[in-house]
Formats: sequence, C-alpha cells, structure tokens
Amino acid sequence: MYVWISLLAGLALLPALLKTFFPYFLQDCVYMYRSLRCGIRLLVYKRKTPFYSIVDCFLDAVKKHPRKVFIHFEGKTHSYEEVDKESNRVANALRSEAGLREGDTVALFLGNEPRFVWTWLGLAKLGCPAALLNFNIRSKSLLHCFSCCGAKVLIAAAELRDAVEEILPALKEKGITVYLLSDECTTDGIQCIGQAIAKASEEPLSPSLRSNIHIRTTALYIYTSGTTGLPKAAYVTHERVWASSFIQGVCGVTSEDIFYINLPLYHSAGFLIGLVGSIERGNTVVLRRKFSASQFWDDCRKYNITVMQYIGETLRYLCNTPKKDNDRDHNVRVAIGNGVRADVWKEFLNRFGRIHVRELYAATEGNVGFINYTDKVGVVGRINLLSNVIFPFAIIKFDIEKEEPVRNAKGLCIPVGKDEVGLLVGKITKHTPFIGYAGNKQQTVKKRLSDVFLKGDLYFNSGDLLRIDRDNFIYFHDRVGDTFRWKGENVATTEVADILMMVDCIEEANVYGVKVEGHEGRIGMAAVKLKEGREFDCNNTCSVLANYLPVYARPRFIRIQNSLEVTGTFKMKKVKLVEEGFDPNVIPDPLYFLDLTQKKYIPLSQEIHKSIMSQDIKL
Repeated sequence: MYVWISLLAGLALLPALLKTFFPYFLQDCVYMYRSLRCGIRLLVYKRKTPFYSIVDCFLDAVKKHPRKVFIHFEGKTHSYEEVDKESNRVANALRSEAGLREGDTVALFLGNEPRFVWTWLGLAKLGCPAALLNFNIRSKSLLHCFSCCGAKVLIAAAELRDAVEEILPALKEKGITVYLLSDECTTDGIQCIGQAIAKASEEPLSPSLRSNIHIRTTALYIYTSGTTGLPKAAYVTHERVWASSFIQGVCGVTSEDIFYINLPLYHSAGFLIGLVGSIERGNTVVLRRKFSASQFWDDCRKYNITVMQYIGETLRYLCNTPKKDNDRDHNVRVAIGNGVRADVWKEFLNRFGRIHVRELYAATEGNVGFINYTDKVGVVGRINLLSNVIFPFAIIKFDIEKEEPVRNAKGLCIPVGKDEVGLLVGKITKHTPFIGYAGNKQQTVKKRLSDVFLKGDLYFNSGDLLRIDRDNFIYFHDRVGDTFRWKGENVATTEVADILMMVDCIEEANVYGVKVEGHEGRIGMAAVKLKEGREFDCNNTCSVLANYLPVYARPRFIRIQNSLEVTGTFKMKKVKLVEEGFDPNVIPDPLYFLDLTQKKYIPLSQEIHKSIMSQDIKL
C-alpha cells in the first residue's frame, strides 16, 4: 500500500520536478515527435513508386476538400478545385503552345498573385522545373538568370513587359521563348498566352507526363545571395521541397489554420515554407502582393488569420506603427520567420500579445537548419537528441580577420566550446547533401569545406557565425565573408563591388555592411579609390547602380579613400572599415550618402548623420 502511495506521490511531483530541472523537456519531446513523423513520411515518399510529389499532395487535397478556400487574394477567393482546374489549363496550354515536356526548365517572372500559384502547379504537373525570378531585377541580372538555370522559356506578368523588352534582343539571340500572361501584345518576339490558357482544357493531366520524377530531381531554382546583380541559382530538389513543407507542421500548424503570405513568392520563405507548406497542411492561404504594416492587422482580423510569416524587418515595421486600442484584437497564434532582434521580439510580444514566435535558421541551398520551438526570446533553435541525427553539424573556430577557419597542427578544424562564437558547418552526406548552384561551379566549390575533422571529409560552409549556450540554445551572431543581410535580402559584396567598378570614375571598390541603430542586419557601404585625376561623380554612380541593382543592394554610403587596404594575400580588409561605420565626426575621408529622392549621392554632413541616427531620415 505504501509503495503505491509513494509511486503516486512521485508521479504527482514529476511535472514540478521536470519543470524545475528540465524546463524544456515536454517541448523537446513534442518537437522530436513531430520531426520523427515528418522524417518517416519522407522515407515513405522516397520509396513510393511512382514518386509521391507535392503535386500529388495537392491533388489529394483537391479530392479531400475541393470547395475549401485555398487562396484569398484582393477580395476574391479561389478554392482548391478552382486552382486545380486553372493549373490544368496552364499545363495543357503550355504543352500545346510551347511544346513543354518533362525536364524543361521554365523561368517565372511574376509578382505575388494567384496566377503565380497555378502557373507553377501547371508546370509541376508537366514535370517542368521552375526558376523563380525576383521581379525586382532588371537588365544584366535578369538576363544572367537564364544562363544559370538553362531556362529556354520565360513566362512573365503583363506588368513586367517593359523589363522583358529591355533584354529582348539578348533573349532572342539565346533562343529563349517569351510568353506574356496577357490577351494581346504587339511586341515582336513576345507571345501572348492568355487566350490560349483561357481556351485550354481543364481536364486533369496524366501522371505519366512526370513519370521520371524522383526525390533527387530538381523541382525549382531559387535565387540566393544574388538579388545583388548576379544571382546564384540554388538547386531545390523534390526532397528539399518536402523537407521545407514540413516546417509548418513542426511549428504546430494544422489544416484548420489560415496562413498569411506577404513575403515574395520568389523567396524560399514565401514559396517553400508558406505556399508549399500550406499545400502539405491542406490549409487556407491569404496572399498579398507585398507587405503593408498599416494594413497588416486589419487583414488578420478580416480573414481570421492564425499563422503569419515575418522577417526581422517585418516585426520592426509592425512595432513602429502608431499604437491602437485593438492591437491585441486578432487570432494570430504562430509567427514563423527569421532575423528578428531580441529587443524587437520582446516589444512585439508586449504589444501584440502572446504569439508563439518560431524563429528559424536555414539557407535555401544549405544542408543544416534549426527552429526555435520554445518561446525563449532571441534564439534560433535548440540542441536535442535528434539535432545531429537530422542535420549533422558543427560550430568551428573562425578567424574573422583572415575570414577562414582556424586549423590545428594537423590542418583540421577546431570545435568551439559552449558560449563561444564560431562558424556553422553542415556535414555533407547522402541524406544531407549540398548540391550547389546551377551554372556556377566556382561558388559551389567555395561553399564546400574539406578536411574539417577528418582528412577527406566534406562540410557545407554556411558563412554564418553562431553560438550554443550552456542550456543548449542556439544563437545567430553574424554573417561573415562576402555576404551580409539588409531589408531581409542577402547582399553579396563582391558582386556589388563589380558593379561599382563599372562606374567611370571608380578604380577600386571594397563593399561591406555596417550596423545602424534601430535596424536589423547591415546597410551597404563602400570604400572606393578613384581613378587618378578624377572626382567622384554623384549622379553617374547612382545611375549605374540603379541600372544593375535593386534598391536594398545599393550602397547607401560611399567613403572615398586614397588607397584600399589589403591583406598579404591581396584580400580587401573590411574589419576596421566596418567598425568605423559612417560617422563624419570620426572619419577624415570624404563621405557620401545616397539620397533616393534626389537620385544621387550627396555629401554626408553631420546634420544628415544626426538625422539618420534619430531615424528622421528613413533608410
């Protein structure tokens, strides 16, 4: 009797003991259970014949709930069945008009709209990989995308016709067929496919049209680090599509949720986690052309949104809106995203209520990722029993000045200790591959790190500095090397420098990111050396950058130097420049600021600097 009483007393005390000594035990268990379920499903899909793709998952959702709303967009609704029929029309039209067959790569140049969804689905039903183009890119960058992924067909939105016409002569030379989603177009070399789609059959397509698709087949090309002039097209296999689609489920999202997508669909966040994840869950999507802080919560209330996406800037923009009495009047329970500062995170929760922020760390092309499945503020993930099973990784010592890993006497890398910042690397294996970038072998090789812990081993170099604390929480520290992040976009410094050196007056350029108080990430700055006898051309520099780079990639600050400091191996030194920032009070060199309203660089005075720091001038 006493034994049973003791046993029951022990069981009654167990929750309190777990909370005291293992406060995250239950959350660890829930996360591992969800992850294991997803892992088992992926194994089943791998072995299934024929291969079960996300398209098949969508078709099953259509059968299960054909009239359920799939997409809300600008006051209109589209059910799963409607989207299915529209995608059938697209597939049948492209099959007959363009002669598309399994394996043909097609580039999509579209904004956030339902047509993006059913055009992609139509291509997927034909077994055609889609290259998702950033609709902000122009000229040289836009043309470069085709040589990356080998696309022979471009499908563009009618409102992007001018951007297409700008590069049309080069497209003709390359033999690229251009289709405009419009009913009429008078431009020679551009075919309108709007009417053909409208008249096409909505009958289902035979799965035999994509019968050779398997888990390692390329499903997509998503451009990364490259919205800065010369994009890199990351291979996204069907395996990666499935793995990304499971993120919603791991975060506790269900088929009953309503998911808000206001991030661009050409991004892996908006497309893979948002759209494809919603197909996997079978839930409803509210799609918006672009993010609007002023209308965000109104949309959430109007559509009863329960799950939102964010990047760090998104949450800051929301916190910067005027406070209202109904700030907490919404049903959002989960926010999935990355890149939010701890102070903004806290402010967001204090103002808008208890929302489970699921901060994650991942890269489109990478083979390692983490999710903060707890409610601990400021972390990107947590180490548990499954962490190194799912994504075998390590954090190694890194020399910031030399921008390379620290190696021991045997030439091998050195793991960091607890609470020590180091470079994140992911082991390249059969189950965690790094395929690389299409048409860019040099950048692919650059991302592979060999002889890490054993001679001949191979790891993916994330280019990111992270640390793990004594409680096994993972923190993002910073980016290293040739890439920094601004406005939620990756900016590759070497590519921006190449564009800067196209400016007639500039001989050399060293591009880097600097911190600005009150903003996530780093804003672009460049130290430049002018050609002998030349003066800095404020207008021409702005014009050249505007022709080749999106706004977020253009250096907002220019520092004129007599010579650019390099290392013994002729690499540009950046650490001191980054530390000095853009303060005219401490920098003796001439400084310029990119004034977007005047469309030129202007001298950076102490008054302008003060206005930037007080946020009177918006960046």
